[in-house]
Amino acid sequence: MLDLTGKKALVTGIANNRSIAWGIAQQLHQAGAELGVTYLPDEKGRFEKKVGELVEPLAPTVFLPCDVQNDQQVEETFSAIAEKWGKLDILIHCLAFAQKDDLSGDFSATSRQGFNTALDVSSYSLTRLAHSAKPLMTDGGAIVTLTYLGGVKVIPNYNVMGVAKAALECSVRYLASELGPHNIRVNAISAGPIRTLASSAVGGILDMIHHVEATAPLRRTVTQVEVGNTAAFLCSDLSSGITGQVIYVDSGYEIMGM
Repeated sequence: MLDLTGKKALVTGIANNRSIAWGIAQQLHQAGAELGVTYLPDEKGRFEKKVGELVEPLAPTVFLPCDVQNDQQVEETFSAIAEKWGKLDILIHCLAFAQKDDLSGDFSATSRQGFNTALDVSSYSLTRLAHSAKPLMTDGGAIVTLTYLGGVKVIPNYNVMGVAKAALECSVRYLASELGPHNIRVNAISAGPIRTLASSAVGGILDMIHHVEATAPLRRTVTQVEVGNTAAFLCSDLSSGITGQVIYVDSGYEIMGM
């Protein structure tokens, strides 16, 4: 049976109840993991309040601000985890961002700043968080990130985010190679399109969802809970031989040619 009792899990990227990270957090909690949650700090404290109220039923014992573009804040986050828990077993990376203007129109029109921002938040942040998590995963561990089909195939309007996801998937493989000798596994879940705060910025997202519903073998898209179930599996001993992989949770859409 899938059992994460006694495991310490840090979940990043929860924005609201539509976030895939929220689905993952719920399934980790249901499997018995003790949760830590980070939120994106802002001047008015909106995310702190919204995310705090949302995750309250999951009783996180760590709740911290963490802007992954701020190295000092990343270090403070993991220092707080070390002080509170003494170790870390699971890291969930659900972070992605691109400027809205770069998620429609011509890919070649991507600005230099937009390109750098998308790669920094959506890809480099995994490497940065894994580096800080590594010393705390003294009993081994599992790192799971979220990717999308647009990292390997052209998806209309996905543009620079596709490049960021390609970099993310390659990072998964390099991190898996580095961390494997420490019994730390690194995997990615490629989820089908889901209506989230992040996906709403992609031009034509509803058309993408309807296309998947009409084309995928299961004739539907997936839910946050289904992605959460796969993440819980990848964080458990049931997946002890799996690392460096991209697992598709997309109702089978990825296999289709037409």
